[in-house]
Formats: sequence, C-alpha cells, structure tokens
Amino acid sequence: MTESLKSLLAEIRACRICEAFIDPRPVLHVTARAKILIASQAPGLRVHRTGQSFNDASGDRLRAWMGVDRAIFYDGSKIALAATAFCFPGYDANGGDKSPRKECAAHWRERLLAARPPFETTLLVGSYAQAWHLGDGLRANMTETVKAWRDYAPRYIPLPHPSWRNNGWLKKNSWFETELLPYLRRRVRRVLSS
Repeated sequence: MTESLKSLLAEIRACRICEAFIDPRPVLHVTARAKILIASQAPGLRVHRTGQSFNDASGDRLRAWMGVDRAIFYDGSKIALAATAFCFPGYDANGGDKSPRKECAAHWRERLLAARPPFETTLLVGSYAQAWHLGDGLRANMTETVKAWRDYAPRYIPLPHPSWRNNGWLKKNSWFETELLPYLRRRVRRVLSS
C-alpha cells in the first residue's frame, strides 16, 4: 500500500478536477476490509443527490443478481463501491447519462486500488469499468466481454449495467441468467463467507 486509504478518500471526496464541466460531488464507498469491489461507470443523478451508490432501481437489480440484500450490499466490511468516475457526468442530448469524465480514473483509480489490499473479486458493471480493468483483455464489445466471463473469473466478473435500458439485451442473451448469474451468486456467497 502506497498511501493511507483514509487520507486518500478525504482527498477524493474534496476533488474538484472537473469543476469546469460538472457539479462535483464524488461518491464512493471503500474500506480496507471490503472483499468485493463493484466497479461501475459513474453515479447517476439520484446517487449524486443522495450520496449512496446504486440507490435506485438498477441497484435493486444488481443486488438481485448478486443474491444480497441492502444491508450486505452497503456493509463496507464486505463490499466496496467505486465507479470509474466518482461524480455524475450530466445528461447527453438524448437524455442518457454522459460518459464518465476521463480525468477521474486517470487521476484516482490506480492510487485507490494501491491504497488497500487487493479485492478477492471485482464486478465490472458496464463497458467503461470493463475497459479500465481489463485493458488489452477486453473483447470487441460489452456483449462479447460478458460472454467471455469465464476467462476473467474469479478475479473479475464482467456484467452489463443493470439499468432498465438493458432489458432488451437481457432478453436476447438468456445465457446471462442461466450461466453467469448462478456463478456470480455462488462467488459472492463464497467470498463474503470467508
């Protein structure tokens, strides 16, 4: 570990690197004891307002995928939540969330991961988290990356974003529910019980 996690988290929460582009309010939940990291894209507006990651319908779906309740999900000794960017990036012209600000991961991510023991498993929620963590191991697109989950497990488990916007993807890719989700639930139970 290269620096104190406590001081680094205070520095991240005070970050204003992107202040010229967005309303900064970094949201992350990381402790030195957590065994699982949930790495996603960036907080949505509701998370920005409440300060609690996955505090929405997509969080309900993600918890169901994992087989955990809210108490376990938000137990910092078990699960850490740190998106690729820590602030809500705003909306694009189509009403969807903008891409996460690149400055955030470039400035903070390696330092954050180095400031604590390695996670036993990292859930890579969405293509931005997959790209950052998998680098050259990334497949042609998010579907191919998630489909190749066995190649990354148990260290990484790539997942689509649990948003309602992916309902069509979930219907087209039934293997996700029949093959990947049972593994994900077993892995989460095993890691959290060790």
